[in-house]
Amino acid sequence: MNILVTGGAGFIASHIVDAYIVDGHTVSVVDNLSTGVRSNLNPKAQFFQCDIRDRDALDEVFQVGRFAAVSHHAAQIDVRRSVADPVFDASVNILGFLNLMECCVKYGVLKVIFASTGGAIYGEQDSFPADESHATRPLSPYGITKLASEKYLFYYWTLHGIECVLLRYANVYGPRQNPHGEAGVVAIFATKMLRGDRAVINGDGKQTRDYVYVGDVVRANLAALQCRGFEVLNVGTGVETDVNEIFRLIKLYTGSDIKTEHGEAKKGEQLRSVLDSSKISRLLGWRPTVTIEEGLARTVAAFRDEELKHGAIVHS
Repeated sequence: MNILVTGGAGFIASHIVDAYIVDGHTVSVVDNLSTGVRSNLNPKAQFFQCDIRDRDALDEVFQVGRFAAVSHHAAQIDVRRSVADPVFDASVNILGFLNLMECCVKYGVLKVIFASTGGAIYGEQDSFPADESHATRPLSPYGITKLASEKYLFYYWTLHGIECVLLRYANVYGPRQNPHGEAGVVAIFATKMLRGDRAVINGDGKQTRDYVYVGDVVRANLAALQCRGFEVLNVGTGVETDVNEIFRLIKLYTGSDIKTEHGEAKKGEQLRSVLDSSKISRLLGWRPTVTIEEGLARTVAAFRDEELKHGAIVHS
């Protein structure tokens, strides 16, 4: 299959590109490299440096590519930036997304796999874990734009017949995650501890998330290529882990002697988030296979290798 992956130089999508290529698909990547990294690009993928907000440039990509399927991962993903600048968030996550979908209509794309979000869409949960029928009460512009995109995708399915698979991710972690900024506590802690820097837990550290390893997310994206019609599917483990435990395990795997330090709690931060992924298990046979302990050990090993390359490591 000829597949376009947007955001394919980023954390999750670059792993998906690699897996699609191994599986025998022809893959092209669109990325503006604002947060994506050239070193993440698979050399067997055709690369277009393009911003999805640039309709003319995107149109040229589709003219050349003639794609059968699109995996859409390009996005503004920082919840706190979305709160600080909701207009920018919407320019990428709504207007850029609509540019992409209009190209899909124009050039006859048959299937779209959309990277959505579990926690940010459901908001503070009424039940644990949350399944796909849980009320959607996003508390940030980021969550709102993801939910709006889901509604648009239903429109494109009903009006234009584009098959759509909406994957609501839990908290994805693993190699290549960006350790800069506010998102990605695993990457932030791992990098800081390997470098011997100070790492601070926000609040009491008892806030929980459903941490799903990127390799399991990749398998969900491979399975989604076989999904028909319009489906909304959670991708998580169903297991809650609090930040204190993440800190403890990463400290163990890095060999750090850093002291546990708590800072001010972040206003509006969700207290608990965990997803029920039984639907994707029934439909596509997908189940998470990597435990939090194994996944964190793999992630720390990958970050250690990267730090060694740059000579920034303290704990080896």
